[in-house]
Amino acid sequence: MLGHTSAVYSVAFSPNGTHIASGSYDETIRIWSCKTGATVIGPLTGHTDDVSSVAFSPYGSRIASGSYDETIRVWDAQTGACILGPLDGPAAGMNSVAFSPDGSRFASGSSDGTVRIWDAFSGEPVGEPIEGHRDSVDCVAYSPDGVRIASGSDDHMIRIWNAATGALIHQPLRGHT
Repeated sequence: MLGHTSAVYSVAFSPNGTHIASGSYDETIRIWSCKTGATVIGPLTGHTDDVSSVAFSPYGSRIASGSYDETIRVWDAQTGACILGPLDGPAAGMNSVAFSPDGSRFASGSSDGTVRIWDAFSGEPVGEPIEGHRDSVDCVAYSPDGVRIASGSDDHMIRIWNAATGALIHQPLRGHT
């Protein structure tokens, strides 16, 4: 089976380690078998620009994808069906997506400098966009207990947010140049 036709920008292991999801500049997502190396699902189509981020849900049943088309989609990891989306965020590319440890929410980081939290089942935004970065948010991650979200930005800062309130927990982590 053929693979992506352009650069691969994001990969994520399934929680049980048997599959890898990949997102590509060819606007598609593929799910690969770690045992055989073959594409087992895909290409998943629907995004209209580069897929910049993919993330498996904690139980491996869903995959979230963020794209420079300014949307997020959530896919069934068993069938490849799009089950949520397109979810419209800011008028800026979605650079990163990450599920909460319990799978009930996911966070996104975007080129407009915001972090957003989404309900993973309804696709509705949770609260207001989290603001504080002065440039594109390139990566987001939940803490293992789901209480905090870390975000990294082109502004050379890492910020840590309260996942429930969006409040900045302490001063930005500086040091990258």
